[in-house]
Amino acid sequence: DRVIQPTGDVFAAEGHTITLGCTFQTTSTSPILLWYKQEINGFPRFMLKRFTTEEDNAAEFQKERFDAKINQTSVPLKIQKLQLSDSAVYYCALQPTVTGS
Repeated sequence: DRVIQPTGDVFAAEGHTITLGCTFQTTSTSPILLWYKQEINGFPRFMLKRFTTEEDNAAEFQKERFDAKINQTSVPLKIQKLQLSDSAVYYCALQPTVTGS
């Protein structure tokens, strides 16, 4: 399993909307995708989780501004009404799955 994110910086003006890409490959039939935000000298903070039947955002990342729609191979993150405080590195990740033996 793996995720692929475009490299390089993204620039946009305050108040605008950006979409950050994230594609994934997995053998799971029900993948769970996560997005994290990491500010300079900070640690990654959980933003949101997307599952085929569930959408969950951390309290500080309101869905009105931070949203992601999962499809078969991608889960792009859309950030609306950009603020200076949104400047950070954003990571997407696949939640590990546990299988019984």
